[in-house]
Amino acid sequence: MRFPILLLLAGLTYTSAAQQPFVSKVWVADNGDGTYKNPILHADYSDPDAIRVGDDYYLTSSSFEDVPGLPILHSKDLVNWRIIGHALPRQYPYAHFSVPRHGEGVWAPALRYHKGEFYLYYPDPDFGIYLTKTKNPAGPWSDPVLVVGGKGLIDPCPLWDEDGKVYLAHAYAGSRSGIKSVLSIKRLNPEGTAAIDEGVLVYDGHEQDPTIEGPKLYKRNGYYYIFAPAGGVSTGWQLVLRSKNIYGPYERKVVMDQGGTPVNGPHQGAWVSTQTGEDWFLHFQDKAAYGRVVHLQPMQWKADWPVIGIDKDGDGKGEPVLRYPKPNVGKQWPVQTPPDSDEFNSATLGLQWQWMANPKATWAFTNPANGLLRLFSDKLPDSARNLWEASNVLLQKLPAETFMVTTKLQFSPNPKLEGERAGLVMMGMSYAGLALKSTKEGMQLVSLRCKDAIKGSREQEVLIAPVSTPILYLRMKVGKGAQCRFSYSLDGNRFVDAGEPFTAEMGRWIGAKMGLFCTRNTQINDAGFVDVDWWRVEALK
Repeated sequence: MRFPILLLLAGLTYTSAAQQPFVSKVWVADNGDGTYKNPILHADYSDPDAIRVGDDYYLTSSSFEDVPGLPILHSKDLVNWRIIGHALPRQYPYAHFSVPRHGEGVWAPALRYHKGEFYLYYPDPDFGIYLTKTKNPAGPWSDPVLVVGGKGLIDPCPLWDEDGKVYLAHAYAGSRSGIKSVLSIKRLNPEGTAAIDEGVLVYDGHEQDPTIEGPKLYKRNGYYYIFAPAGGVSTGWQLVLRSKNIYGPYERKVVMDQGGTPVNGPHQGAWVSTQTGEDWFLHFQDKAAYGRVVHLQPMQWKADWPVIGIDKDGDGKGEPVLRYPKPNVGKQWPVQTPPDSDEFNSATLGLQWQWMANPKATWAFTNPANGLLRLFSDKLPDSARNLWEASNVLLQKLPAETFMVTTKLQFSPNPKLEGERAGLVMMGMSYAGLALKSTKEGMQLVSLRCKDAIKGSREQEVLIAPVSTPILYLRMKVGKGAQCRFSYSLDGNRFVDAGEPFTAEMGRWIGAKMGLFCTRNTQINDAGFVDVDWWRVEALK
């Protein structure tokens, strides 16, 4: 019997501080009583794939244009997760991703372990399917190798068969290839580094399963299985196909859908078996501005078909659980979550942070001696009409449905420049924020708003108040429905509302993201900077 051994990659060095358990103040999946609640990750880890290797579990996800890409999370019990790194320190091809390419880049990846090496296959819908691998999941990882080139090839997943043959299942993106809702399987060379045929169409979902994509290929009890989502990101279901022949014909069965739960579109993820013999399935749920959050479902096998979630009527189709006993992994492990707050006391940038394009070395410097993150201003591209088109915006995922974030800044603009800005932003197809700005009249606090930034709309900037001190506290409260309210303080205690309320919007295939920026609109031989003392995420007050 073959069980999935899916693996993850890590491409960054992480410090001992990063290894210490972090517990979020706004979302913890572990209930502390032997149960957990979904989502286990209330953050945008889209298209998750996961594995167990020994007693360790790993998870990765799509990262699209964000850099570093392909985040890698680690867990001991499938409920408590931490970020340990990223597989892609830079997005490849490097020059292409030196500017924002919203919605491009890394789509749904797959992780496997084979003969002592970790393999990560990931698609770029504009270039093809890549492979990076290593013998050490902490990295470094090999430079990406193009396994098969072509527009519209997405969602790869390999399988090494008992006879030594290597296969790669994948789907097609209609936006690039002009065709979708079909799954194909290609042969790879023994090394898994190159396709050796054009592939075979193994399933056409146009009739029953529109927008089928994201195939995960497994083998169990002589059956080849393809786990695949269908029906669309926010409205679909989890489909499983099986056949005794890799090329089919495949039998079809829906094994999970929304049922009577509030969990819409539950699908696309990974089957993982515990060391105690339990089966589990990780998948995402689309929550608009909050992104595609990750759920964990119990899974059982009946008559060689998986049943995911709880099957209330016995028809072999489950629905998601919201609260459930934690997986039995042989012992209890400490509560931990991916980080959201950051005191900037490390010599490296926190692993929760990502840029909107491949960064320059001059954008950010950490200094553990004084516990500050220094962001130097960088010139906006001449064509940029708003921050959606800026590369040097430092962002992280939203960590919960409601929360409050406060940051302490000290802005030191270059006296030879005007119009330098540094501040806090909620980024998406539309965005809003607060910024300190250098002007002829002195420092000003301004409110930023850009409706339909994705369409190239001009940002609207409104003066809130002149500022006589370079040190300021900026705050954003996020309520239900991603409703955002901004405020500022001179002393960190009394906060004054600033700007109009704003409803956060998703990005291109991703949730909204929050973070920091420091920009200018002219170029000279030096730059101003902002020192960020801390970034703290707390429960909404």
